[in-house]
Amino acid sequence: MESKIQIQMENVCKDYPVGGGYFRALDAISLKFAEGEFTGLVGPSGSGKSTAMNIMGCLDTPTAGSYHFSGYEVSRFDRDQRALLRRNYLGFVFQGYNLLARTSALDNVELPLIYQGMKASERHGLAMQALARVGLEGRETHDPSELSGGQQQRVAIARAIVGRPDVLLADEPTGNLDTERSREIMDLLTNLNKTENMTILMVTHEPDMAEYAHRIVTFVDGHVASDKRNTAMVA
Repeated sequence: MESKIQIQMENVCKDYPVGGGYFRALDAISLKFAEGEFTGLVGPSGSGKSTAMNIMGCLDTPTAGSYHFSGYEVSRFDRDQRALLRRNYLGFVFQGYNLLARTSALDNVELPLIYQGMKASERHGLAMQALARVGLEGRETHDPSELSGGQQQRVAIARAIVGRPDVLLADEPTGNLDTERSREIMDLLTNLNKTENMTILMVTHEPDMAEYAHRIVTFVDGHVASDKRNTAMVA
């Protein structure tokens, strides 16, 4: 059975004002991503890969073209509608972890559920489960200063998945980690993709990390230079 198309970008352009003109960060990009797919978005700095992710994550809007999520044309959504889509269907992991300092791992993970208006008892249980899923049992009361870089990224992943999003967007998730910790994080993302059929879109400049993905899309100068299935995917 063919996988359902979850994300579709059609002729998407993104322009940013520069002086008296503009810079085109994306130039008529067309891409489709199937439900349960793990895709690596790669390319040099300034190639457009992060801009594409920001549009797919409803953090930015296209200048032209259309973006559909599960059949809905998100490019026509207003700010509140995009915020609801982010809150209920998308999870985010960033290079810098973005954890609240002097706040426990458990409280950091509960944060998205607070925004959803969930009761304290329910969100506490879900946050505990999410931390267990990323291998941080016993670290629930630790704040970021008491955790290693790899553990902080695990907390960030737990926070991203606690609401069980349909799509996880990861922007350079291993950029601040050494090789061993990076592989641990990639193994964790791979497991989430396999066991929960979670769609993962990952921006990375590291070729060895991209090899974990089913598919690798390469951006150059605002264009898709290549879009290939990854036959050398890391097991």
